Amino acid sequence: MIDSTREFPGVDRKARMRLPYYELPVRPVADRVKDFDDISIPISSERAISEAARCIHCPDPAPCQKACPAGNDISLAMWLIEQGDFVSAARVYRQTSSLPEICGRVCPHEQLCQGSCVRSKRGEPVHTGALEAFVADYERSICGVKIPLGTPSGYKVAIVGAGPAGITCAEQLIQSGHQVTIFEAMPAPGGLLTYGIPNFKLPKSIVFDRWSDLMQAGIEFVPNTYIGNDLTVEHLLDRGYQAVFIGVGVGIDAPMNIPGEELPGVINATEFLIRANVALDLLPPVMKSRPEIGDRVFVIGGGDTASDCLRTCLRMGAREVTCLYRRTEKEMPGGLHDRKLAIEEGARYEFLTQPVRFIAGEDGRLARIECVRMQLGEPDKSGRPRPVPIEGSNFEVSADTVIKALGYWPDESITKSTPGLDTYNWGLIATNPETGETSREGVFAGGDISTGPSLVVNAMVAGRKAAQAIDHYLQGKR
Repeated sequence: MIDSTREFPGVDRKARMRLPYYELPVRPVADRVKDFDDISIPISSERAISEAARCIHCPDPAPCQKACPAGNDISLAMWLIEQGDFVSAARVYRQTSSLPEICGRVCPHEQLCQGSCVRSKRGEPVHTGALEAFVADYERSICGVKIPLGTPSGYKVAIVGAGPAGITCAEQLIQSGHQVTIFEAMPAPGGLLTYGIPNFKLPKSIVFDRWSDLMQAGIEFVPNTYIGNDLTVEHLLDRGYQAVFIGVGVGIDAPMNIPGEELPGVINATEFLIRANVALDLLPPVMKSRPEIGDRVFVIGGGDTASDCLRTCLRMGAREVTCLYRRTEKEMPGGLHDRKLAIEEGARYEFLTQPVRFIAGEDGRLARIECVRMQLGEPDKSGRPRPVPIEGSNFEVSADTVIKALGYWPDESITKSTPGLDTYNWGLIATNPETGETSREGVFAGGDISTGPSLVVNAMVAGRKAAQAIDHYLQGKR
């Protein structure tokens, strides 16, 4: 373990507050919209050291650490980076995070660690996320990443879903000596990391490198197996697995329930991102083709998925890409950083606008969208102002494609095929949030399938908590 002493000798906070801020380097817009490659330009070791030196090392516990769902000791990591000890810094992150190379890239840092940096009160925060990814990459390039293995326990655990929660749970369980098998419905591992997040935000190589660590540690992977249809949780328990962890996420796109939603040219965000961003050899047979979107595309929704769809459409050659959102930008749930990048790359936003009907052309495909202008009323259950239609404000716009990015519901295949498994909110699995325990003995769950759509880091934390609880459960069986 890394010594987490709170003594940082020679720290002059006032002098550090005067150190200059520099934006992270990214590829020019004109270049990056031509491909799906990572938009970030790797930072140098010298740049990492100078950026980490901007940390003023707040008294323990630092606000950035408190704001991190994983509880990463960011202050200690910044100190080690400043000293040039990048490998030790990476190992600080790995003490509390199973996916630092991924969370450092996809977390909404402006809402978490970076947004809590006290430097924000008088300027710009430290680029904590970029430095996390930098040291994780550095460690892998210099000495590799090896998962330590525990003494074999004789117990077998089945994990359903190879997304961030499942990967993390597996990574922790093998360190406790348990034999782990991951069952995944798709051909490749990663879940959302592979099939949801575009390559320009998270290169697939990063995900597959981390997956390779698990393979080398002895994880067994069973792809193309849909638990709930091909097999059930009952089958897994009958086959000798002493515990099961369910980390399948929520993959059913929420409907709009308006006329014309079934028209060709109206696409769900999940299918669109999978078919547009993933290599064809990693796609299931029913999706092995690129979507045709035309020149004029509208994306409906205000989350990170909507931003991903907007930026993907621009890279696919659409000439006009517009986001329709029924509230104002202030109420948008998606990250501001991704939204700014989408605007830089050419996306437009139409706020206080709600589609009410999709209209077919003579060929039977989508041709127009009927919309209505909205105004904000009293807060609804979410605490945000309720959007209210303005009478007589209806108008139509021509469209080649509409992509619905409205949120996600759980797939009930698993819950309906598992007797005694309590659910809530249309099929989410009820769990103890600290342990992942469900109402069914020996069955645990975590991530989006138990909370609803959330962050990758939250799914990762849930996987770690569940792994600890599963280990205790199996020890009790002795």
